[in-house]
Amino acid sequence: MNKTDFINAIAEKSGLSKADAKKAVDAFITTISAELKNGGKVAILGFGSFSVAEKSARKGVNPKTKQPIDIPARKAVKFKAGVELSDLFK
Repeated sequence: MNKTDFINAIAEKSGLSKADAKKAVDAFITTISAELKNGGKVAILGFGSFSVAEKSARKGVNPKTKQPIDIPARKAVKFKAGVELSDLFK
């Protein structure tokens, strides 16, 4: 499912127009992105939580040349599924 399919599904299930559903989806994405950029965490009860994880610097290997390389420290977005979402797959 891509973003357009997602917007269409939201519009159908909520009774919103596609334009309003697009605004809602865009607002959802923007809000979560802004909170994570500010170092916060977003928890949606029953669905899951988004947070930022610190990845430390490490050694790696260039698969093409087999030479060792240094991979710098970075931040990565992490999602942890909530209990209700996890239970759908049991």
